[in-house]
Formats: sequence, structure tokens, C-alpha cells
Amino acid sequence: MINAAVIDETRTAWAAEADWSVIVPFHNERDFLPATLASLAAQRVRPVVVLVDNASTDRSGELARDLCLWLGLDAVHLHESRPGKVAALQCGLEAVTTRFVATCDADTLYPEHYLARATRMLEKRGAVAGVAAYSAPSARLTARLAGWRMVLTSRLLPQQCLNGGAGQVFRTAALRACGGFDPAIWNWVLEDHEIMARIEPLGRIAYDARFVCHPAPRPRAVNCTGWNLGEQLRYHSTRAGERLAYFHEFLGPRLRSRALQSAMLRRSVSVTAGA
Repeated sequence: MINAAVIDETRTAWAAEADWSVIVPFHNERDFLPATLASLAAQRVRPVVVLVDNASTDRSGELARDLCLWLGLDAVHLHESRPGKVAALQCGLEAVTTRFVATCDADTLYPEHYLARATRMLEKRGAVAGVAAYSAPSARLTARLAGWRMVLTSRLLPQQCLNGGAGQVFRTAALRACGGFDPAIWNWVLEDHEIMARIEPLGRIAYDARFVCHPAPRPRAVNCTGWNLGEQLRYHSTRAGERLAYFHEFLGPRLRSRALQSAMLRRSVSVTAGA
């Protein structure tokens, strides 16, 4: 049983017809939530925002509820006491009723066309997931270059996850069919890459040069290196059909030996984690 409680809902009757849910897990993100939620409120495709307070101690949850009311966002507010992003994402996915779902970080800005573009990507035949490029929010040329670099890389390394969970979108049915986010399956860092290895056999992972989001420039929240260069190179050289074994038989035991649980992602220490 998922240890979650519906704290509050601010949804209109329209929300029942929504195509998109956006899961935003957070732990002590008061400084970043206002800008992130404002960017989601400005979407051309209106989402239901599923906010998962992962035991914040800075009253981020109260701020999020106030912001959703002020911005007119259709929102579900949840509390997840199990530490870690994987548990928070699992909690959020339980509340999703829409055909598409995005995982968004509480410190990331999403251009107003973000979900509209994601819709077009996922409606293409065979697409079950998509991944956005990252760039600085104020540099249009940089964003364009980041998007094209991502697309070109995806042609060299098809069906691989080339970026993190701040910019991932899914067909909800496919995400659930592969097991979704579940600490019993994977409760280590790099959950954004592992989930793509599980969803990959169900269809195509889509990329688009104009599908970009803008993470805030800040230190990472975990004092670890994630995966080292050798482990990354081994991942990128792994063939389709073998990537799930790579995570569960090769990388998982290594992360376990380094004690890199998902819960470490919410610690407030500087890092240079792999993405």
C-alpha cells in the first residue's frame, strides 16, 4: 500500500477531460516552486498538476497549495513520507487519470509549448515516451543547439535515455505496463534512465529538436558521482534488449555498494552527479 495521503485538491470540472498530468515531486523547494508552477500554469495545453511533498520541512507544501489557487492550476496535493524521488513518483503516478504524464522537477522551467509539443511527439505511431533537452532559459540559440544535439545523438544511440527526469514524458498506459516507478523494482539514483530501459521494449523513445526545458542552475542535491565514465560508456554500448540487464545485473549492485539510494537525491549537499 502506498503511504500517501490526498492533502487537498484544487480541480475544476474541466480536469476530468485533461490529456496531461504533470507529476512534480519536491522536498524543501520553496525557492524554486513559484517559477516552476507559473511555467506549468502558462502551458498551451492545460495539465492537472500532481504535487508530491516528500516530507518537506520548509512549508513547501503550503506554498504549493497557495500558488496553485493563485495561478488557477488544476492540482492534486499529495504527501509521501517514504524518503526518495522514486517513492514520490510512485505516489504521484497513482493519482494520474490522464492518457499522458510528464515528470517535472520543482526547479525547472517549462516553455509554454512544452506539453503541446510533447503531445505531438507521443501521438506519433509507436511512441511511448519522450525526452527533452536541457538549456539555459534565456538563451534561445543555446536551446536550439541543445535540441538538435539531442536529436542527432538519439540517431547514433537509438532507444537510449539521453537526459534526466526533469524532461521526461510518457504514455500513461505504457508507463504503468512496464511497472512504473517502484522502490521495490529500482530505488537507486539514475531512476530516470532505468525507467527508460523498462519502457523501451514497449515502443519508441521520441526526441524533438524543439522539445527543451530549463533546469535552474544549482548544485545537485546528492554527494555522489552517480555512474562513472566507464559505466556510462558501457550503457551506451549496450544493445537493445540488454539494457534492463545492464541496470539490474550490472549497475544496480554497484550503486548498492556505493549506497546511492534514491533518498540521497533530496539531501542538501553539493554534487557533480552524472545525468
